[in-house]
Amino acid sequence: MHNGVMERIAAKRWLIDGRVQGVGFRYFVQDKAAELGLRGWARNLPDGRVEVYALGKPDQLEHLAAALHKGPRLAQVRHVEERDAPVENVSGFYIR
Repeated sequence: MHNGVMERIAAKRWLIDGRVQGVGFRYFVQDKAAELGLRGWARNLPDGRVEVYALGKPDQLEHLAAALHKGPRLAQVRHVEERDAPVENVSGFYIR
């Protein structure tokens, strides 16, 4: 809160490429998002990537983005593509 103005809510979408399926990546994202107070979802894509959508304050989203570049212990993240996304009405953070 700056001068009584609420920080704006933003949304981001990430596509994570590498060894990111079958290594607990989505659960890792879900735990991190819950810890940061973010809403959204994570899902596996047919091409082997993981897609993440999250909604929250810009600084919270930056913390999640940093975590996505690392991933859980068994993951090997090769590339993370980040885009701004429209704000959707999502409650909680879930795995799709």
